[in-house]
Amino acid sequence: MIPKADEPFHFFSRLSLNVMTGIKAGNLRELLEHLKAVPESVIYQQTHRFLQQHQFLVPEPPNDFAYWVTHMLQDEKLGECLAAIDTVRFNSLEELRQALVSAIEKHLAKTNHSRPAPEGKEFHFMSAIRFSVPTPYFARDLAEFASCLKKVSISSLYLHVFEAKLRPPLGVNDFSHWFRTQLGETKLAKQVERLDPYTQTLEGLRSKILGLAQSRLEELSRAAA
Repeated sequence: MIPKADEPFHFFSRLSLNVMTGIKAGNLRELLEHLKAVPESVIYQQTHRFLQQHQFLVPEPPNDFAYWVTHMLQDEKLGECLAAIDTVRFNSLEELRQALVSAIEKHLAKTNHSRPAPEGKEFHFMSAIRFSVPTPYFARDLAEFASCLKKVSISSLYLHVFEAKLRPPLGVNDFSHWFRTQLGETKLAKQVERLDPYTQTLEGLRSKILGLAQSRLEELSRAAA
């Protein structure tokens, strides 16, 4: 028998509006000082946006800071350090900010050189206004979940897998949380939590989650026979 949820899973999608802050950096020290002070919405825009828009780049996609440092300041060593910061594994944007700040501070401590960016290639800090938009898709059990997951957009998948970790319960994607708390599917929840988003595109991640859900459905079907 397939367990039914008391609270159905409602799929949402993510829309965001990009906003210019008017803040820009022409060298590494300016980047560091602004990075310490800008709102968290800026940290989100310059990191998670890159994950979503460049989801076809595998393995690890960089963040905007890593891209600018590497290509505009020609500092490949620091660029690699910033690109290696595991964006989606932080439970808050403040923790992510501190990791970025720490990497730049350590680099500057080793060198006093701060190469300026070419004219017109300054780093422009952007902010993001985010909107969660409800979709018509609801799931009351694992079979309905799999059916809905096939239909929702990449933005919906991104919201429930990546952004979910930034809000309570911190560090947990929405799918695993629902599997565990509504369906009692602890093993499935852990399997989804263990999926590495850096080894596949978002479409690949969708396929992996679908595969896990369908395998569990087959187990439930055999047990009921």
